[in-house]
Amino acid sequence: MNRRIKKATRHTNQNEGLIFEKSSPGKRAFELPPLDVPNVDAAEALGENYRGEGVSGFPEVSEIEVIRHFTRLSTWNYAIDLGMYPLGSCTMKYNPRVNEFVARLDGIATEHPYQPQELSQGCLKILRLLEQCLLEITGMDTITLQPAAGAQGELTGLLLIRAYLQKQGNPRKKVLIPDSAHGTNPATAVIAGYEVENIKSESHGQIDVDKLRELVTTDGEFSSSAYRRSRKSCTPRERCFTWTART
Repeated sequence: MNRRIKKATRHTNQNEGLIFEKSSPGKRAFELPPLDVPNVDAAEALGENYRGEGVSGFPEVSEIEVIRHFTRLSTWNYAIDLGMYPLGSCTMKYNPRVNEFVARLDGIATEHPYQPQELSQGCLKILRLLEQCLLEITGMDTITLQPAAGAQGELTGLLLIRAYLQKQGNPRKKVLIPDSAHGTNPATAVIAGYEVENIKSESHGQIDVDKLRELVTTDGEFSSSAYRRSRKSCTPRERCFTWTART
């Protein structure tokens, strides 16, 4: 049996209009119940500067129209349940459902970064356990969970490299970065105090290794691990690799 199911769209409607186009004077999505407290003049209570005269141009639609409109729009959202992310930022990559479940647990989802330390012991214990696990896996001496994003992690790593090289007496001057790199890469290098040397891509869009070899010198100009890059996103034809420039 070689019959195949024909491709079906996941969108209920791909031509959804603006909610303003559904608006008609007098429509209401909800009605507030009568006041059960004394009525107060908002202008007198808040002051004239904090009391508006209303919302101009706001659509007037029914409750069911609001629900259907935004539900139809939600079917256009791309999600990991519908397909893969071939390229994207760190936050767009797939997170297992168990991670999302844990993130919504009481005591985690309700935590605030500025709450007292004595009320944060559960989260601190989780962070400490993660540190211990990563140290055991990587064999490193110490670790930091301070960077809260990929770009911050880049900067942290490059500053550590720079500090090490300064201690060795030669912090170097430049960092090699491919022209296909994420925009934060050259920005990170500049913030860390380096100049950026661009590596052109070859005809297939990959790093031109021959050009890279030409750029790497032995006079101490480039940063140690001048450019160390583990390709985060690779095309089917692209060779994923980590290349370390040593000087």
